[in-house]
Amino acid sequence: MIGTMRTDSRHPLKLVIFDLDGVVYRGARAVTGVPELIAWLHDGTDVAVRFATNNSMLTPQAFVERLAAMGIRAAADEVVTSTTATVDHLARHLPAPGSILVVGGSGLCELLAAAGYGVTPAARAVPAAYAGEPLGERYEAVVVGLDLAFSFAALAAAQAAVAAGARLIATNADARYPTERGFLPGAGSMVAAIATASGVQPIVIGKPAPAMFESILEQRGVAAADALVVGDNPDADIVAARRAGIPSVLVLTGVADAEMVAALEGDRRPDLVAAGPVELRDLIRTRL
Repeated sequence: MIGTMRTDSRHPLKLVIFDLDGVVYRGARAVTGVPELIAWLHDGTDVAVRFATNNSMLTPQAFVERLAAMGIRAAADEVVTSTTATVDHLARHLPAPGSILVVGGSGLCELLAAAGYGVTPAARAVPAAYAGEPLGERYEAVVVGLDLAFSFAALAAAQAAVAAGARLIATNADARYPTERGFLPGAGSMVAAIATASGVQPIVIGKPAPAMFESILEQRGVAAADALVVGDNPDADIVAARRAGIPSVLVLTGVADAEMVAALEGDRRPDLVAAGPVELRDLIRTRL
């Protein structure tokens, strides 16, 4: 599947959407060759760059600063997260002000509060939930992202809020995410625990839902055929790209490896596979 994209004069490449974890970096380290690839796209082509991540812990500006520390230039408006997509969803279905119980990091809480919602971290709603009693406050939604301090207490609070009628919304359902030392549990692990405890299936906003990609296309005014998604996770990035109608390249720098690629079928199967940034750059050149 490692090959060359066919140049089509009707669909010159106008936009490349990169996943972050496992594609641009692993943990605190950039994937070798990525800073040069991004700089080339920014300075040597007319192709727009966007970063679309299921990571809900940081704000877009925090991602910009994290990328800058790795030698990668990015602007806040180039970063779309599952949190910003979740805020967009809430704006359509639960206009502010609304009371939200949050299982997630400070970035998730910050963006929800900035959008006008009343935000309570699940850890602060613990006492009544521990005793199996109703929570002191009624929440309209429980929003779940990756929470490095996730605990039984947070699980109990989320369960109680959902039992009282709160909607269960997951920023994403990634089971794990890659770091420079291996894999850690993703937000999907926490989402699964809350869904199991409450008996309620969540509304999932991030990939593999196509909403993030569709929003980027709309904002840029780019047709799906004129864009390209670069991801490392067949179950998230590639499925979301397929559902949004965008061609995709799977890179073998994160979740996927050659053995996994051989077994991919249906919506999980990318259009092309690249071992890393060098091969990816060659593929992109054929669409310019």
